[in-house]
Amino acid sequence: MAAGLAGLLDDIAALAKLAAASVDDVGAAAGRASAKAAGVVVDDTAVTPAYVQGLAAERELPIIKRIAIGSLRNKLLLILPAALVLSAIAPTLVEIILMFGGAYLCFEGAEKIYHRLTHDHSHDVPVVMVGPDAEEETVAGAIRTDLILSAEIMVIALKEVIDEGLLTRAVILVIVAILITVIVYGVVALIVKMDDIGLALAQRESESAQRVGRSLVMGMPKLLAALTVVGTAAMVWVGGHILLVGAEELGWHAPADFVHDLAHSVEDVAGIGGLLAWLVSTAASAAVGLAVGAIVVAVVVRFRREDHGEDHGDADVAHAGH
Repeated sequence: MAAGLAGLLDDIAALAKLAAASVDDVGAAAGRASAKAAGVVVDDTAVTPAYVQGLAAERELPIIKRIAIGSLRNKLLLILPAALVLSAIAPTLVEIILMFGGAYLCFEGAEKIYHRLTHDHSHDVPVVMVGPDAEEETVAGAIRTDLILSAEIMVIALKEVIDEGLLTRAVILVIVAILITVIVYGVVALIVKMDDIGLALAQRESESAQRVGRSLVMGMPKLLAALTVVGTAAMVWVGGHILLVGAEELGWHAPADFVHDLAHSVEDVAGIGGLLAWLVSTAASAAVGLAVGAIVVAVVVRFRREDHGEDHGDADVAHAGH
């Protein structure tokens, strides 16, 4: 009896160790998958605060909470089931979809740069309504935009863990969905309320508190601008990296091999070889992303101009008829 009990305890201990190792593996995989989606996460964090501009201050956090819940529903109820089905029956299609997502990231990053260079900021922030229906319109619009960003995040994360079992894949993606949503909208809430926190500190009697408060108020626009720059750079880099890796996995090895050779050429530099290799690889991915994005932007701008030209032409014809 004692021997049987000891054996049972040993089995339980072995199972506990295995379960702990599995949890560690899932946690590590979720962390890697979340890191791969960094570019989209930063962009999502930079874009979302614009949705609550112009609305009542006391409604900012409730609106962000509603958008966060909608984002989580997007990830868990719409994107996750579709991603798991595709990864089970057509993993190559996941790679192709991911490459389209990468190209879209490149386009978004290049388009932001294009608007900055041409001083056209009409697409930088969402149009925010003011009035009784503003909150519903704001939440609905933000959740629609989030669907695209969430799809990119989840597919990037899925690609990182596509070799795992179906159940493990599902658990990891659920963790990624919750983790990313909490991080993004937690940071968004902090950014949105930074003005209020700064004003409250600025009204205190303490000079140090007033200095901190004024710094927070003055620093918010700079923080949003910095997030936009970092998000743009991350989108171009991550998008280019996705395209390089996807092309290699679909059989076109030359671009990725060229980047690997560039990185290997600086790995032997004493002390900083690893850092230089990462910088070279990152710069090459960003160059690819910027090139692809610039091509897509050029095509889109051309079509937009043609559409506007046709509209003006129709208007001229109608005017001439009168």
